[in-house]
Amino acid sequence: MKKIFFTIFLIMTINTTYAEIKIGFVRINEILKQAPQTAISNKKLEKEFKSKTDKLKKSIVTLQTKAKSLEKNGLTMDDATRESKKRELQLAQIDIQRSERELKEDINLRRREELNTLQGKVNLAIDKFAQKEKYDLILYQGVAYTSDAVDITEEVVKVLGSVK
Repeated sequence: MKKIFFTIFLIMTINTTYAEIKIGFVRINEILKQAPQTAISNKKLEKEFKSKTDKLKKSIVTLQTKAKSLEKNGLTMDDATRESKKRELQLAQIDIQRSERELKEDINLRRREELNTLQGKVNLAIDKFAQKEKYDLILYQGVAYTSDAVDITEEVVKVLGSVK
């Protein structure tokens, strides 16, 4: 029984030793930075959330103006009015913080959706490149070291430009 396993192991080792295996590696973070779709996606997100971002910025400026006004005129106000204005500012600040948090969550959610779409396109580009160049194996996650000789990131970015 041991001889059979040893023979199978030996045959597998000999076959892989003589066969040329073409291996490539891509740096996925570089692809995501350089991909033309990334810039398009960022502009799309910026346009989508511009009105909400501008509204939030305007609210922050208004709050800051009111705070400065209270600081400047607070000494001349009676205690009840000053406390009322402070409470008003605190509530406005809480509301702005909540709006800012919701906006960030919405942007992050949409960014993840765009990233998932782009990841699918990256995988298609890698498949297309691998088939065209006859690669047996292309890696892009969980690799401790690769030499520049197997780094095909730039080539995949070029192919990604043609993937719709």
